Amino acid sequence: MKLTHNRAVFLMVAVTLLWSTAGVVTRHLEFARSFEVTFWRAFFTVLSLMVILPFAKGRDVFYKIRHADAGFWISGICWSIMFTAFMVALTLTSVGNVLVTMSIGPLVTALIARVFIGYKVPPRTWLAILVAGAGIVYMYASQLGSVSLLGTLVALCVPLAGATNWTVTQHSHDKGHDVDLMPAVWVGAVISSVATLPFAFPFQASTHDVVLLGFLGVFQLAVPCVLAVRCAQILKAPELSLLQLLEVVFGILLAWLGANEVPSSSVLWGGALVIGALVTNEVIGWRQRA
Repeated sequence: MKLTHNRAVFLMVAVTLLWSTAGVVTRHLEFARSFEVTFWRAFFTVLSLMVILPFAKGRDVFYKIRHADAGFWISGICWSIMFTAFMVALTLTSVGNVLVTMSIGPLVTALIARVFIGYKVPPRTWLAILVAGAGIVYMYASQLGSVSLLGTLVALCVPLAGATNWTVTQHSHDKGHDVDLMPAVWVGAVISSVATLPFAFPFQASTHDVVLLGFLGVFQLAVPCVLAVRCAQILKAPELSLLQLLEVVFGILLAWLGANEVPSSSVLWGGALVIGALVTNEVIGWRQRA
């Protein structure tokens, strides 16, 4: 099926809905905790991508990985950090805190790209960074003593790794060497599963937990990541940034409705500032380019 612009938009909405299931599903685990949760999700992602990638990229996809350049392997490491930090953060703090913290990714990307590849940050983005930063500070300052500082710091690793990933792939593209992101996702899952395996012992997950984590590995990570890479070939960066914010909305709603995890008022107000700054920044930039 040819992926038109409209189909790519609807597909990206479905992708964010699948991504947003992680929080509510982890709240229904019985015994699995921390690194074991991360291991099982990454393990099932590896298995499912070993089936998906040959169909999407050809049967020689794994042979090509062995001859990939440094940019590809750095991207794989960044994916592994994102996969690991996200799941560990969910076991340390609330779904809302994790998702709002992750949502500053586009702004962190602008800063890192400015420092390392000379990307020009427009004034509107600097303003958005200040507003979003104020939202993050308010959200956590209002919860001092009740929110996990460690969980927050772990969650911050996700946008930092994502920003590094984008900067590296953009730099490779400028040099004429495009990074193949679908196999890089698989490499990230392999690194994540291998790195967390020693810390996952002794296994405590029940059959119920393994089934849920298998669902996350296949339908919350492997499938939507492959679809997101495909959508990125059709949609422009501002469109992707805006659509990806739906993960925050969907994730908080699902955790609220499916796990009775009611977001605090500070998360709602702080999150509104962050998302409002991002939306305003992207819409203004979109209109200027148009």
